[in-house]
Amino acid sequence: MSVKGRKLASIIVVTLLLLSVYMLFTMPTLERLQMEIILGVISSLIVATLLSHLILEKPSKALNIVRWFWAIVYLIYFFFISEVRAHVDVAKRILHPRMPINPGIVAVPYYLKTDYGITAVANSITNTPGTVVIDLERSENGGTYFVHWIYVRTIDREMCRKYISERFEYYIKKVFEG
Repeated sequence: MSVKGRKLASIIVVTLLLLSVYMLFTMPTLERLQMEIILGVISSLIVATLLSHLILEKPSKALNIVRWFWAIVYLIYFFFISEVRAHVDVAKRILHPRMPINPGIVAVPYYLKTDYGITAVANSITNTPGTVVIDLERSENGGTYFVHWIYVRTIDREMCRKYISERFEYYIKKVFEG
């Protein structure tokens, strides 16, 4: 594919992805559907034209159905399992005064290669109640997240990874690095 063809494909793919996200978050009623589609297409096209070269390297990867399957599995896991568990745990700690807290900062290794994967896992950790990524360090074969954890169970790096980020990394690798 030529450079121009790849750029056009990238713009189209990013436009469709942005439009999908826009429509998902606006959830327009039938009365506003036409207007929201027009606004969504215009804004998505503008953003995609300006930023698609930064957002997407290979358009074909974004259209891979297997990656979309794993992304959906990941979202289901994140929102309905991981998030619920973490919210219940934090709520117990708030409502039950004898429930222990042992806050601290732990080093959590990661073995991801892409910026998208590293960022997605860091965001997942931060969005889960009880943990916040405060910094990260990169190296050639992985790196380390530095995570503030509400209840430090261990300071062993691999055990921290098991408790905090292992499942996130498993799914994210399939989405962004598979």
